[in-house]
Amino acid sequence: MSLRGDVCVVTGAAGFLGKRLVRLLLEEERPAEIRLLDKNVQPQVLRSLEDSRGDTRLSVFEGDIRDGDHLKKACRGASVVFHIASIIDVNDSVEYNEMYGVNVRGTELLLEACVCENVASFIYTSTIEVMGPNPRGDPVVSGREDTAYKSSLKFNYSKTKKEAEDRTLQAHGELLPDGGRLATCVLRPMYIFGEGCRFLLGHMVDGIRNRNVLFRMSKPEALVNPVYVGNVAAAHLQAARALKDPLKRGRAGGRFYFVSDDTPHVSYSDFNHVVMAPLGFGIQDKLPLPFSLFYVFCLVMEAVCMLLRPFVRLVPPLNRQLLIMLNTPFSFSYQKAKAELGYVPRHSWEEARRSTTEWLASQLPVQRDEMRSK
Repeated sequence: MSLRGDVCVVTGAAGFLGKRLVRLLLEEERPAEIRLLDKNVQPQVLRSLEDSRGDTRLSVFEGDIRDGDHLKKACRGASVVFHIASIIDVNDSVEYNEMYGVNVRGTELLLEACVCENVASFIYTSTIEVMGPNPRGDPVVSGREDTAYKSSLKFNYSKTKKEAEDRTLQAHGELLPDGGRLATCVLRPMYIFGEGCRFLLGHMVDGIRNRNVLFRMSKPEALVNPVYVGNVAAAHLQAARALKDPLKRGRAGGRFYFVSDDTPHVSYSDFNHVVMAPLGFGIQDKLPLPFSLFYVFCLVMEAVCMLLRPFVRLVPPLNRQLLIMLNTPFSFSYQKAKAELGYVPRHSWEEARRSTTEWLASQLPVQRDEMRSK
């Protein structure tokens, strides 16, 4: 089932995943129009897509995801919405009201706009962090959608993403003014890596400062399965195709799916090393402190920041929940997405690793020059 001739809305279209999805839509689907909805779309984003545009119209809708009238204009006449935009924050550095407004209220307003404007399909980009890990660090190995797990979410980020997820799934089947019904679907990617990943770039910068030795924040046995950005984009495309297909719509609609690929299971820190080792980076052998002491250290830092909060807002660089997340085995299978959405990873691990390392290599001189100039 093709999206050729459709009008697609992509929120967060100027971001890491959004740009990749827009390009994939242009290259494979040739929709009539793609509406790039973001708070700021730089001219270079459009220029980078020009070689793939063909006859597809690219329309920019700059504005706030919390502006309901703006969202209705962006959705008018559209057939599918890919909702990628959100605030990502695992340090709790963003005020809760701001995060709730964007992640939850923005999703609610977008769903209302879809119903008002007869949009048939809505795909929401969630995160593995709505699942956990929980504060106890209970592991999951190759989990599935029916895996039982007591999450006890602690991050404001994961809480707001889960609430937005729930709103999306609850909206499935809502009656549209034209007599049709809205179909919704939620995708839960693992940690997304690839060209343009700001987290990988941040780890590389830290490694440069540490004389080309990457910091170890994860125990080697804390295995996770990151997913390549190109494969996550492909999963979004397959979800949209499934929701448009009358034979698959009833099965896929109102459900969530984990999105992973064939990236080897490895700890977060060792993954950083795998993609940066060809650039000359080493990695610390062990955690800076034994895990239990590291946990206490984070607790003390959080307590100090809390005591100072009436006077100054300080955010510790590492908190207990982030430490647990980095040190808990937590991996999930994509087999349900394969069976019900037709999702199959487009890019092999070898290709994904090579492309990511080449991108990091292109950024390395820039980062070194910036450090020398400071």
